[in-house]
Amino acid sequence: MSLNDRWHTFRRVPSFYLPHEWRNWVLDRGSLTQRLIHASHGNFSVRVIRQQWLKPNYDEARLLNCPASSKALIREVELLCHGNVWVIARSIIPYNTLSGKERQLKSLGNRSLGSFLFKSKAMVRGPLQITQTSPAALSMQTDGAINEPLWGRRSIFYLHGKPLLVSELFLPSILKDRPQI
Repeated sequence: MSLNDRWHTFRRVPSFYLPHEWRNWVLDRGSLTQRLIHASHGNFSVRVIRQQWLKPNYDEARLLNCPASSKALIREVELLCHGNVWVIARSIIPYNTLSGKERQLKSLGNRSLGSFLFKSKAMVRGPLQITQTSPAALSMQTDGAINEPLWGRRSIFYLHGKPLLVSELFLPSILKDRPQI
């Protein structure tokens, strides 16, 4: 199976495809950062795993309309609640996107990309694609402890018409560690 066969876009996600317990997380189109902050009662942090200029995967470059040989700023982070990783995320930011106000994306540090995106009045989010895959299949760096398939989503965000791709994989800890609200 090629990598781009793993992602699916649905008008309505069939119940047999995505288990019920994952639907609210994977299909939510709001700010994941805000949702995690709320779910963890503010005990939220971002840990940058890597941020460097690399070639995106073929399907990522194709989605962003970038030449396959071009490099983009690739940022991979862990989103932690109560000190536990609940989500790992990979962002592909083409060079041309990093102009104007979007230059700030180069220096987010341990701030969440979502907090930047959802504050922007110029942000438009494209359709969600969902998958069940491993971090390794997406070329994501992890500590090696995550080898099971995870539910994930990705979408292109446009800032002043300039694209960036965000992929998020949800770890089982998001269901297990969550305090009952």
